[in-house]
Amino acid sequence: MATAVETLGKLERRVTLSFPMAAVKAEVEKRLKQHARQAKAPGFRPGKVPMKMVAAMYGYQTESEVLNDQVGRAFNDIASANQLRVAGLPSVVPKDGAEGELTFEATFEIFPEVEIGDLSKLTIEKVTASVSDAEIDKTIDILRKQRVHFHVKGEAGEHGDGGPDVAAKSGDRVTIDFVGKIDGVEFDGGKADAYPFVLGEGRMLPEFEAAATGLKVGETKVATLNFPADYHGADVAGKTAEFSITLKKLEWPHLPEVDAEFAKSLGIADGNLDKMREDIKNNLAREVSGRVKAINKDAVMNALLATVSMDLPKVLVTQDVERLIESARADVAKRGMDPAKMPFPPEQFTEQAERRVRLGLILAQLVKQHDLQVKPEQVKAKVEDFAQSYEDPMEVLKYYFADRSRLGEVEALVLEENVVNYVLGVATVTEKTAAFDELMGNNPQA
Repeated sequence: MATAVETLGKLERRVTLSFPMAAVKAEVEKRLKQHARQAKAPGFRPGKVPMKMVAAMYGYQTESEVLNDQVGRAFNDIASANQLRVAGLPSVVPKDGAEGELTFEATFEIFPEVEIGDLSKLTIEKVTASVSDAEIDKTIDILRKQRVHFHVKGEAGEHGDGGPDVAAKSGDRVTIDFVGKIDGVEFDGGKADAYPFVLGEGRMLPEFEAAATGLKVGETKVATLNFPADYHGADVAGKTAEFSITLKKLEWPHLPEVDAEFAKSLGIADGNLDKMREDIKNNLAREVSGRVKAINKDAVMNALLATVSMDLPKVLVTQDVERLIESARADVAKRGMDPAKMPFPPEQFTEQAERRVRLGLILAQLVKQHDLQVKPEQVKAKVEDFAQSYEDPMEVLKYYFADRSRLGEVEALVLEENVVNYVLGVATVTEKTAAFDELMGNNPQA
């Protein structure tokens, strides 16, 4: 028996559930007799164990199972009868009731009504981008710089001697000895021998690089360096030091030629430069497409969040906070650190959890209203798209289709794409062409 549903708040509800104690006892005895048919105990044949021993062995567990079943069935019945969409599991506690009855109080939350207005009134900026020859050339330059090798300036070799200018300049690799002093006294960490770095990469403080620039091998220069107040070395932060810098070795950078050997180093077996450029273009296009989709998805989600207002079930937010904390712990462990030694305060994850729960409810409503469910062919196409960037696409296909949870991740991505495409199809959309460099530096919110 269940009482009427009480309203405790906007989403919180409560109901009292009661059961005849005799009915519960009868069900427990019935299940214990079932256990008795297979029960084993020293000195007794299987199935011949006395009922008192069977009750001692299985009584507590069986009573708990019966009560859970009774409460669950009664709760589901009242939720169904009242057309309640229950969020999460109810909190069930015993309560004093009538004689001969077992009574429980179940407190729970329901899903909010998600009312989505006229999406045609939304204005969303949609980003577009393309890959031109200029981007391909830039990428080739980056790939060349990643494969740079250095030669001593002034020494003849198969690639030349680096030219007549034997003074250090941006791009050169310098190897220096240096000694730093503050108020005439050397300080810890301010001295090094044969220290190499490439001028212009920003690895050293600007004053340090400026002092090394223009030096020739064997020359020494004294430079004044002001350490920033927020410098990582607390002993020198905010202080002024004098560095004596001596250039010991100077090397000029040689970038590989864009030839067949270079193409082969990028995986083009026959060294064909046209194939290399096409391969680079396809990879860039895939990367650009992914970033454009991520930015546009973010724009759509933010527009929906700004449009749809609702109360959130606390139980769902709490569950998602726990998931985020577990994910953070796993990430810390992967980095070789001990998550047990690090704090993970729930409030640090609450805002993100609330956003995720709110978006999940909005997306579920849109999928239901507009039949945006994921189709098998969409999942297959998405996995095949993933596979194209790998050397063995068939192995990638096997990887995903061999595990239902992996396919579930793909389905979630496709579902989001379905919603994004639908919203962009009905909203007022303005287009903006993103510059390639700006786009590749973007990091949209997940």
